[in-house]
Amino acid sequence: MSAEFGGRTGLRGKLSQWLRGRRPKEAAGDGGREALLLAAAAAGLPLAPAAHPAGYMCSCDRVGCPTPARHPVSFAWQTQSTTDRAQIERWARHQPQANFITATGMVHDVLDVPLQAGREALRRLLEAGIEVGPVAESDDGRMLFFTLTRGTPEDEDEWWPCELDCHPETMDEHPGLRWHCRGSYVLVPPARLPGDQSVHWVRGPEHALPDPLSLLEHLTDACARYAGEEAGHAGAAWPLRR
Repeated sequence: MSAEFGGRTGLRGKLSQWLRGRRPKEAAGDGGREALLLAAAAAGLPLAPAAHPAGYMCSCDRVGCPTPARHPVSFAWQTQSTTDRAQIERWARHQPQANFITATGMVHDVLDVPLQAGREALRRLLEAGIEVGPVAESDDGRMLFFTLTRGTPEDEDEWWPCELDCHPETMDEHPGLRWHCRGSYVLVPPARLPGDQSVHWVRGPEHALPDPLSLLEHLTDACARYAGEEAGHAGAAWPLRR
């Protein structure tokens, strides 16, 4: 499904017109938020409303929300998620402050890495001529690579789990590379975070979704280098004493 979306030149041209010449942060403030959400849905990303910042806190009623402005507003987000244009227009207009999540593992997955590692990997991927799909940055230090999903086979025996698989409740267990697939979600740009931060497109949804395995080696290598540099910095800051 996603490959077809990405391969249709007419649709890609239309998405390019929507996105060309507008920065997501600026578009979110001048009414372009809805167009960006519709572009994501047209590319096959199923959307559902999410919480939004309320000052430095979350718009939800939960005291001490662990993921402020990052979670869906409904527990039924997996069945609620849709690419239906009319429904997304209603949500966007009736909930003008809301962020949106996109449910992974249906049409697409997301490979989620530390920002520094992601930028290095993106540069290397483009230099190598490898097809890269939509990519988003989050101001709190993550980069999101949108890919085709590994699939939702009818026969569960055909599902291949991965130690990188990440769900909302296990995100803290994956400080390096996180693989958002079935049962997970990420914020879709444009989104706002507490502290005047945002999630925005680096490469928009007009780019076709690639096979995740075509990106995985570059991303894991970049994450390993990033982790090594972080460990080196920590060692320099806290030298061992004998």
